[in-house]
Amino acid sequence: MSKLEPILRMENVSRFFGSVAALDGVSFDIAAGEIVCLVGHSGCGKSTLLRTISGVDHIDSGTVVLAGKTVSGAEGFVEPENRSIGFMFQDYALFPHLTARQNIGFGLKGMSRKDVAARVDDILDRLGISALAERYPHMLSGGEQQRIALARALAPQPRILLMDEPFSNLDRGLRDTIRRETLALLRQLGTTAVIVTHDPEEALAIGDKVVLMHKGRVIESGTGDAIYSFPQTAYAAAFFSQINRIPARRTGDWLDSALGRFPAPCGSSGQVQLFIRPQALTVSADGADAKVCARILLGELEEVTLEVAGLEDPIVMRTSARRGFAVGQDIKISVDAKDVLVFAADETARSALPRVPMAAE
Repeated sequence: MSKLEPILRMENVSRFFGSVAALDGVSFDIAAGEIVCLVGHSGCGKSTLLRTISGVDHIDSGTVVLAGKTVSGAEGFVEPENRSIGFMFQDYALFPHLTARQNIGFGLKGMSRKDVAARVDDILDRLGISALAERYPHMLSGGEQQRIALARALAPQPRILLMDEPFSNLDRGLRDTIRRETLALLRQLGTTAVIVTHDPEEALAIGDKVVLMHKGRVIESGTGDAIYSFPQTAYAAAFFSQINRIPARRTGDWLDSALGRFPAPCGSSGQVQLFIRPQALTVSADGADAKVCARILLGELEEVTLEVAGLEDPIVMRTSARRGFAVGQDIKISVDAKDVLVFAADETARSALPRVPMAAE
């Protein structure tokens, strides 16, 4: 395999259950050492995609190429055990009758007992969990079980590690800690990983590449910064952030809306929607084009709900600058034009239409 060739290539992969599509023409590449996050709502096809990569599920059309070799497709099929792919399950799936050491060494086939022991000791040491080696799963906390499951998946030194919601069973504080430790280890080992999550913030935080799925299809893929800052679809813009949707109409080179006039981008015409994130709004007491409906403290941030003349629904602002506005107070809203995303008014509906019926994962 050439250094420039991706470690994994999905080419127009589809997977059907009867007449229902769980995957619909999925294509993307993964470079060696890259951490990729598959993200989307439940039922979008994320877990099905993992199973097709691992070979647990057969595909109905398309091609899966691993390290330059077709492992699923018209050219043939390589069994899961021969793909050198690790799989870490959401519930960890540790064997309750085996110690942590035995769990980690379970998948190390064809190695001498001495080599297995050395490999297990190495991964225990890398994860800093050598003290847990002789404990059984019921003796471990959730975070400790996660570490053992990760060690077991990494011990065979797979080409790719597949992780299905690996942090979802942990409480928030522990989840952040374990996630940082896991990413640090994956990068230290140079492991290629595909991580499934339903959490937009988690996907943006950990993925070198983010792949957003919806109803069996890839909607957008790219770096977290690009997909958040410059979304190409209304669906992606709304998925990764709360959005205020403001109707607008083009008049010459301008877009007129209840929040004011903004420059019209090339290609916009007729009725459009302005997508404005809550943190892009600023307010002052020097005006009366909006009224404060509610205020909610969200720790470091304050969320303010505002009624705006000309809009059917209230809009939401989030800010770290607590201004002390009273409910019922009239205020002035402003927004920088660079923070306004513009989409055709009907794009969200179009992007949500499947070409064929979709299945849950």
